[in-house]
Amino acid sequence: MHLPESSLIFRRGPLPAIALGSSLVLTGCFVDGGSSAGSSGGSGDGRIRVAMMMPPRSALSPLSDDAFKLSRWSTAETLVKLDADGNARPALATAWKQSAKTWTFTVREGVTFHDGTGLTAESVVKSLTAAASAMPKPRILDGVDLSVKALGAHTVAVTTAVEDPLVPQRLSSPQLSILAAKAYQGQTVNPVGTGTGPFELVKAGGTATATLNRYDGHWGGKAKAAGIDVKYVPDGTARAAAMRSGEADIVEAVPVSQAKLLDQKLITQVPMPRTNTLYLNTASGPFKDAGLRAAARGAIDAGKIIGSVYEGRADVAHGLLGPALPWASKLRGPLQRVPAGNPGGAEITIGTFTDRAELPEVAQILQQQLQAAGFKVKLDVREYSHIEADALAGKFDAFVLSRATVLDSGDAAAYLYSDFASEGSFNIAQLADPAVDAKLTAASLGAVGNARRTAIIAAEAAVLATDAAVPMLHERVIQGDAANVSGAAHDPRERELVTLDTYVK
Repeated sequence: MHLPESSLIFRRGPLPAIALGSSLVLTGCFVDGGSSAGSSGGSGDGRIRVAMMMPPRSALSPLSDDAFKLSRWSTAETLVKLDADGNARPALATAWKQSAKTWTFTVREGVTFHDGTGLTAESVVKSLTAAASAMPKPRILDGVDLSVKALGAHTVAVTTAVEDPLVPQRLSSPQLSILAAKAYQGQTVNPVGTGTGPFELVKAGGTATATLNRYDGHWGGKAKAAGIDVKYVPDGTARAAAMRSGEADIVEAVPVSQAKLLDQKLITQVPMPRTNTLYLNTASGPFKDAGLRAAARGAIDAGKIIGSVYEGRADVAHGLLGPALPWASKLRGPLQRVPAGNPGGAEITIGTFTDRAELPEVAQILQQQLQAAGFKVKLDVREYSHIEADALAGKFDAFVLSRATVLDSGDAAAYLYSDFASEGSFNIAQLADPAVDAKLTAASLGAVGNARRTAIIAAEAAVLATDAAVPMLHERVIQGDAANVSGAAHDPRERELVTLDTYVK
């Protein structure tokens, strides 16, 4: 994960301290210029009203996870963007090439920031240098030594300490957005009026609201909507109520429990790059035995978990990488499996945490399924902050975790290495297998494209063959769009939401 990586962006549970008053949040006009318009939605002024789940944690600093809000509002932009397969495509940079440790990027000409200044190579140097020198660094730069210099008015060189085939993908992270010089004042970064996107952030209302107006000077054309009015609504029931009442045009992260109460034509289920997995301790305890790991795998019925806990709104996992990565299933082949052993009453303890409300329910069903197969099962359920250290230290026989499978670069190799390499920083399964390590290293070093994807699937197969992890299901995010909303993005990576083409009819 660690939990911040997967919870600040993707977490579906409410924030207890904020949720207390959230049921009262949506009782009048939505935000500036927005008014209640009934279940058909629409404020009547060409603006889009958005109910978002998580309030800002860092005053909308692009160097934090708040960057994903700036990206979803199309106000801050990056040099590169990713397509559905994770390939790098032009954005504020029009071209790039690699020479050993250095990547040279051509900066798009004719781009202006919202404050009227022009985008230049020096603008890129200032933004990326601020990110590379930040404490702490943006997550995408963890372990990456990166320097940037201008080679001309619209050319920059990005150099890393070691050859890195993923530099373009890294630069697609919203945490590496390019902002105007005035955004950088001391240790803070202020995105108000300093982006390049089709919408200008004109007011950041703390943890309550945000207001954006269309920026008619955008290099890619004029947005169809006049602006965006954002309200942060941590409570899932209140967000769903905003959809039903017509007080919001777009609602992100509708809880499964509320989705069934909405008009099904107004919700979209988007596969997420997130897998709910049972990690098995390969270093000690009963699951040191590969046969017992195989027995546990064979005992799990993911379909029942999906039907009960997720009300059918998830996908059965056939690997660690799910349908949010459409290339994975096309490359995957049959696996050679170890025969299942006899549990014989082996006693195991399964750990999980309460921060994601569905995980304790998943653990309870696993307890029943594994006991039916002959295991004796105890559960240990705590808050994440009180259980992570024990999980990483291998103090559980098994651990239930909802894990993001692609990090900010859009690449799955980092997740696989972190979780399953002998030296992996998040190796809950305590796996130390030289054959697996070799596959993981090959995947990590491979050039981007089909060759790297093939190596990633080979690494996934090597992990699955050990039964160190039993992938159970792939989660979906549920988004609500009013009937008269057109062009809202449904992005598995949650980088896009309102775009140039989004509007209320």
